[in-house]
Amino acid sequence: MATTTQLALPARATGPIAQWHLLSLDAPTVAALWTWFIARTNRIHLPLATPAAMALAVWILYALDRLLDAARAHTDDELEPRHHFHHRNRRVFLTGIAFAAMALTAFLPRLNPYAIRCYLLEGALLVAWLLLVHTARSAHRLPKEIAVGLFFSAAVFIPTVAREPALRTALMPSGILFAALCSLNCLFIHAWEYRADSSPAHATTCLALAHLPTIAVSLALAGAALAVAHSDMVPAACALAALLLLFLHRNRALLTRTDLRAAADLALLTPILLLPVPLFR
Repeated sequence: MATTTQLALPARATGPIAQWHLLSLDAPTVAALWTWFIARTNRIHLPLATPAAMALAVWILYALDRLLDAARAHTDDELEPRHHFHHRNRRVFLTGIAFAAMALTAFLPRLNPYAIRCYLLEGALLVAWLLLVHTARSAHRLPKEIAVGLFFSAAVFIPTVAREPALRTALMPSGILFAALCSLNCLFIHAWEYRADSSPAHATTCLALAHLPTIAVSLALAGAALAVAHSDMVPAACALAALLLLFLHRNRALLTRTDLRAAADLALLTPILLLPVPLFR
């Protein structure tokens, strides 16, 4: 059985979008943007340290996750280009993680104390879940990213709720919608990268993935309805992102696997498209 150092390496992607993904910068960009956007739509000013700390924390988590995936793999089929890239440049990534952790520590005194407590609780749950994913093979019967929606959504909403706890109930529908969007993003990616398998567990997964276009349309309609009913741009951005994911799904044959995965995260940057639009609230 080959070790990870003996795995065949794929052709290196050179496009800017592909590099953005391979460097694990996609998720941090999405997290920082939505953290700022959610606060902005609720007319709350966040210090620059908040989205910066969010970006650093998410980058550390994603880079570590990909390094761990590469380290525990035994065959080439278990890895995607992002894993090969991290394994090939693991010393650089480990050095970057160390510096990012120091920078994150420096930002901590500038963050809201209540937000830090929430993140500590979420972090404990995340660590427990990651340990389960990386130690229990049964955890891989379904894509491990399926839980990302809940963790990701909670993380980006915490800074706004920490500064204005009264918004907790009002933001709940948008939080649920954004969690569904993040899960949809991960499930679409899983569908695009899925390898056929005859096991009952994988057959069940295939059946669920077949309904993703319907789920995307339903999410877009729900987002549009929430945007109008609550005069809120957050669900509007979610609705637009769901439609972009559906568009990518319909045109997935035109892109390489790496570019398609990167484009899926690019589709979550819809708050940028709504910046010229005046705030509803």
